[in-house]
Amino acid sequence: MTTRRVTKRRGQTRRRLLDAAMEVFAESGFGRASVEEVCGRAGYTRGAFYSNFVSLDELFLLMWQERTDAFIEAAEAAVDAAERDPVGSLEEGVERLLDVAVVDDAWFRVQAEFTAHALRTPGLRDVMAARERRISELLMRVLDRAVEHVGRRIPDREAFADALVAVHEGTAIQCLVEPGSRVVRGRRRALFLAVVHAYTEVHEGA
Repeated sequence: MTTRRVTKRRGQTRRRLLDAAMEVFAESGFGRASVEEVCGRAGYTRGAFYSNFVSLDELFLLMWQERTDAFIEAAEAAVDAAERDPVGSLEEGVERLLDVAVVDDAWFRVQAEFTAHALRTPGLRDVMAARERRISELLMRVLDRAVEHVGRRIPDREAFADALVAVHEGTAIQCLVEPGSRVVRGRRRALFLAVVHAYTEVHEGA
């Protein structure tokens, strides 16, 4: 993708287009959204859009990157907080993890729709796969520190990251279908705890 110099004014334009796109994607669905609709919501012309983005695909990927960066930053902040206020148990550690891994209804729908679109687009599928690997790498840096606080280590980092993502996405659907269910939330917590137990082990040097 082409790298463009981002001036203050261009940055403001991109921000408005990104915010408008999120609203449009959430309301209309990624597959039904158009550049014209995003521009209309943001108050810009098609020219403003194409001077900042090649396509809605590129816009979404930047949106996804921003979301990822925010999540990693929140996770790192949670680990930093654990250094000041130590976690007393593995269960408490999982609770703090879940506080960070928030289930966002609108974002989940948009991401699911874009994933379906990417699976039908071979080149885009490769881009998604590369970004997923990068997210796992960033996440594992945080989790390495997190499990140390409860005296554990991660033998297979890649498998652990994959398992956490699978549990998060699977239980997120259940939480969205039954948003007020304490039972569903409890199962989500229990599954995360089971994964941490299964994919980590006691650190002998702890």
